[in-house]
Amino acid sequence: MNVKFTAWYIPIIVLLFLACQKRTDKVSISDAARSGFILQESDLPDYEKNIDHKGLLQALGDRHGESMRTGEHIYTNTCITCHGNPEQEGSLPTAFKFWADTFKVGEDPYAIYQTLTRGHGAMPPQVNLTPVEKYDVIHYIRETFVSKENPAQYFNIDEDYLASLPEGTSRGPEPREYKPWEEMDYGNFLINTYELVDENAPPRERSTGPVQPLPDEDFGDANFAYKGIAVRLDNGPGGVAAGKAWMMFDHDLMRVAGAWTGDGFIDWEAILFNEKHNISPRTIGKLHVENETGPGWAHPETGTFVDPRFLARDGRRFGPLPKEWTHFEGLYPYENRLIMWYTVGEARVLETFGLDSLEHQPVFSRTLNIEPAEGLLKMRVAPLGTAVALTGKGAALAEENGFQVVNITASEPVKIKIFMAASGVSGLEEWAQSSDPPASLEQFTKGGPARFPQLLETNILQGEQEGAFQVDILNPPFNSPWKNQLRLSGLDFFRDRNKAVVCATDGDVWLVEGFTENKQTLTWQRIASGLFQPLGIKVIEEEIFVTCRDQIVRLHDYNGDGEADFYESFNNDHQVTDHFHEFAMGLQADAEGNLYYAKSARHAREALVPQHGTLIKVSPDGEHTEIIATGFRAANGVCLNPDGSFIVTDQEGHWNPMNRINWVEEGGFYGNMFGFDPPADSTDSGMEQPLVWVERERDRSPSELLWVDSEKWGPLNGKLLSFSYGYGKVYLVPFEKVGGQVQGGIVELPLPRFATGVMRGRFNQDDGHLYLCGLSAWGSTQPQLGGLYRIRMTEKPVHIPVGIQAQQDGILLTFSEKMDESSVRELANYSVATWDLLRSRKYGSKHYNEKKLTITAAELGADGKSVKLKMPDIEPTWVMEINYQLKSEKGDEVEGLVQNTIHQLGEAAAI
Repeated sequence: MNVKFTAWYIPIIVLLFLACQKRTDKVSISDAARSGFILQESDLPDYEKNIDHKGLLQALGDRHGESMRTGEHIYTNTCITCHGNPEQEGSLPTAFKFWADTFKVGEDPYAIYQTLTRGHGAMPPQVNLTPVEKYDVIHYIRETFVSKENPAQYFNIDEDYLASLPEGTSRGPEPREYKPWEEMDYGNFLINTYELVDENAPPRERSTGPVQPLPDEDFGDANFAYKGIAVRLDNGPGGVAAGKAWMMFDHDLMRVAGAWTGDGFIDWEAILFNEKHNISPRTIGKLHVENETGPGWAHPETGTFVDPRFLARDGRRFGPLPKEWTHFEGLYPYENRLIMWYTVGEARVLETFGLDSLEHQPVFSRTLNIEPAEGLLKMRVAPLGTAVALTGKGAALAEENGFQVVNITASEPVKIKIFMAASGVSGLEEWAQSSDPPASLEQFTKGGPARFPQLLETNILQGEQEGAFQVDILNPPFNSPWKNQLRLSGLDFFRDRNKAVVCATDGDVWLVEGFTENKQTLTWQRIASGLFQPLGIKVIEEEIFVTCRDQIVRLHDYNGDGEADFYESFNNDHQVTDHFHEFAMGLQADAEGNLYYAKSARHAREALVPQHGTLIKVSPDGEHTEIIATGFRAANGVCLNPDGSFIVTDQEGHWNPMNRINWVEEGGFYGNMFGFDPPADSTDSGMEQPLVWVERERDRSPSELLWVDSEKWGPLNGKLLSFSYGYGKVYLVPFEKVGGQVQGGIVELPLPRFATGVMRGRFNQDDGHLYLCGLSAWGSTQPQLGGLYRIRMTEKPVHIPVGIQAQQDGILLTFSEKMDESSVRELANYSVATWDLLRSRKYGSKHYNEKKLTITAAELGADGKSVKLKMPDIEPTWVMEINYQLKSEKGDEVEGLVQNTIHQLGEAAAI
């Protein structure tokens, strides 16, 4: 018996069966939809309107064993993460407990089916589960948990119930392996790092082993387009992933790296797609044209093709060619065309690609509009043996050092078209002469018809949590017509705070409206696509800047329809290699207009380029890039401090015994000896110390920090927040500065865990609320792919420490509200433990020198908020954890934990 499973491929499947009204009949389900379902009936695929629910439920008896196996597989591979089981609580304490809780939608199978199908609250609709799979997991839950542990909630299926179900004749589509990265419509192009290979290429070699750093592979002969723009050439829906023919342009070198055809685009082996580590995607199919890695145009003064770029340790060269040689200016998407603009010397070049056919063989074309300037213009087309032809005036083909090249012979504007086909295709030159003349490309640079005309509307689920914070779920359009994964990685507001831009690491930028209108809906417009892993976004003077792995892009809308008509390469100094780990994270700007982002290093390997593991500054005009701090491993974003310094987080790994939050000064080295040109001193004294070492139990992976800038946040206004990508949490960061060293800790805000990791945040200056976006990828434990959230602070007390001081005789904690003195003085209400870590080339660290400190006295200060814990044995430590169980002045329970680091002890002071 063959059983196909799809659910375990779907990270977004989170069976959070959350609140709706209790179902008693079909009308109540419809009422519930209006009050909480994400999708309306009109949003569902047509097959959902003709499902034979009665037949599917009746069939469960005949296929009980198969259904239970399928349901168990879905539950144990996805659902258990959040929901857990009776023996082990899931990662989301608020997730529905089938063995104990009362169903709020309704306990019957059809009601649960509606929740799965249409989504509700924090649970997106499970559009990738087939009807059969939905009933399989429902069957497993009912028979495994509900009937045995929660029988009062077990719904008995009888003939009357079956007769009441909607009638239909279909069981929906067959279960299949779901690969959302393949099905998404990225638009007609997608920028990424690609390896170009012909069909039947040998398997890739990747170094492994227990000893780090891992040795470099021999990629000297590999054809990587590190900044590859893959362009679909054939017509049809679905974007680049659904094509049959493509051209690859490398904007580091201004070369066509290759052209290929086939039944599939790439093999999707990459962390962005199928989450495979240590690998880059390869082309699949027939590679008809290929150019080796090297400059596509000769130097305009010397005529040489010799590559002058940075030479890495492994013999490869990385980064863009010098600007005086050639410079990539950006892209003009126009319907299904893509126009590239770049310069060679002072000459301006517009270029686009096309596809024709000669006797059933594909012919690839390059149309170029060139405005010559002083200097030599010579372009490599393809190796000798490739079929090549040229039409247009002012240029000629020639042979040089094993390549066919085009020499621009005219001094006036030139329009030419180059045709290329595989070796062995004959008659190309004669055929080309009968083709259409080279087109004028300027007409496609002014803005064209909207490529994504649909405006999508989503609901805002208003949070009603008790306590100091309420969290609103601002659902992204999970059911978009382009099948976007919506892994949201950055947001920022315009001057009109009702509008924001949101980027997604899958390549999209969205214009979102409705934040401050209080209409409980948002409107989403897709305004850009195909970008290379955007992980930061910033609005500067109403212009949109996006941090991508290959460049900082500035988006321009020329015709006022909201969509970007020009993707300007504001800065493309990025040194990109094939390594999966070198993310470009975050984007901030200072008052002078300088931009800042962080670039991660290679994982378990030594750096190849100077930018690996750095904090990078870009000048206001985009012309200059400067490395201002080094030694990071996986730096997830940057926070710009009021004093001009920075905060950059880093992740546990090699030379990082634990996660760290770094208060960064220019010129500092922050510990990763696998970085480029590290200092000779590998001891702890040879690096800058972090503000705090963050244990994995507290935060598996910190992301970006943000200063609170809202009077509505009361005692937290002006304080520092840290976001957790690893656990979907938000922390406060109390800190102090002793002897020039910043030190402090983290305190978790009393919020429910988010369904995604939290990546970026911005305060809205109109409503004073905090907006967050997040994603789950890169091996995250969080269950949902992407999310957008709003945190509103109520007038209720928050009851957390907002200040910390390490003194020679103990710790001083300052709480947000006044505390009850009797509970403060009770020593049994505290416990304090410390331990050290060992920094080495090994991954992470176990605990060393574990101690429990004795508290001899606890005092409440005159302000009623300061609590001094006197500890005679206190000393500097890598990690301290302070647990407390107190009462507020008004009798509220105040329980929590501070995890902090002490580098130096300050002077003892009375409170």
